[in-house]
Amino acid sequence: MAHDTPPRWDRKMQQRLSRGEAAALGELYDQFAVLVHGLAHRVLEDEDEADAVTREIFARIWEHPERFDPRKGSMRSWIAGLTQELSVQRLRRHRSADRPAEVVEQQVAAASAAARADYIRNSMPASLRAALELAYIHRRDYRQTALQLGVTEDEARRRLRLGLQLLSTAASGALPALGRPGLGSER
Repeated sequence: MAHDTPPRWDRKMQQRLSRGEAAALGELYDQFAVLVHGLAHRVLEDEDEADAVTREIFARIWEHPERFDPRKGSMRSWIAGLTQELSVQRLRRHRSADRPAEVVEQQVAAASAAARADYIRNSMPASLRAALELAYIHRRDYRQTALQLGVTEDEARRRLRLGLQLLSTAASGALPALGRPGLGSER
């Protein structure tokens, strides 16, 4: 998967950050700043707020790299979760002053689900993403999708089903662990 980092990289990065290597923070920023900013902007709908969240996320990681637990998932998923959590906190804080609580919570839920869906779509294997884009953006049926991707019709259906299952998790509030074997690996 193009966006995922191997568990070994995650552990080495955590060790380097724990030792206070500024170069490690720069590498981490280069690897994940677009993800963090994009998720924050999706929730907050404000460029300045997304910039502030991005700075705060990397400051938190720098100050507390030990909070990353590789047994619970990838560094990418951990960072995405931190970003979503901080973005939602900011959204609640800024919107609660001028709107009723239930309206704010509805906006928070909608923004969170949209951010999770973006993360899932961008993180899923290219084979699943391509199948979904052909079917839902270009309005191809599974036969046309199979033909265009050069796979069997069964494989096209499998990719579409798995892609939709992953996207459906956006409403649940959980970020699935993408990039594991069996989750639409390239064929």
